[in-house]
This record gives sequence, structure tokens and C-alpha cells, in this order.
Amino acid sequence: MIKESESHMQSYGKLFSILLILLALTGFTVFISRVDLGSANIWVAILVASIKASFVLLYFMHLKYESFLIKSSFLATIGFLAILIGFMFWDIAFR
Repeated sequence: MIKESESHMQSYGKLFSILLILLALTGFTVFISRVDLGSANIWVAILVASIKASFVLLYFMHLKYESFLIKSSFLATIGFLAILIGFMFWDIAFR
């Protein structure tokens, strides 16, 4: 027999706190864009964007409650994307 899945309902307080975290990270992105960090600017921007995307995926798209297979396929896709972006940076650096 198929077991009834758990409810993925989250409280409004939790969702609102995630929204506030995302807004704070957006404000940090705007602030850090005005600071000259040299070559680290792109890495900080990618790091903050990755953190924000993780919050959206985990809480608003309910990836936190999915099975191991879906989580691992998503992580494999992200890993492959990171490799491709790394190759792009490596290609641009040695032109």
C-alpha cells in the first residue's frame, strides 16, 4: 500500500523569514557591487546568487522534502553547470 506523504505546508512566519533573508542578501549584493574587490567581485556575486538560489529551491520549491534521487540529480546538474562555467572562465583567462 502506498504510504501517505507528509504535508509540505510551512508556516507563514517561516516563509516570511526566508523572504527577509532573501531581501537582505539582495541588499548585500547591491552593497558589495559598489565595493571594488578586484577579481573577487565575480566570485562574491556568484556565491551570494548561489545562496539565494538555494533558499528558493529548498523552501519555496520544496526541494528540502524530496527524495534522495531527485536531490542527487539536482546536485549532479549543478555540478555539471559549475564545470561548464569553470571551463568558460578558464577559456577567457587564457585568451
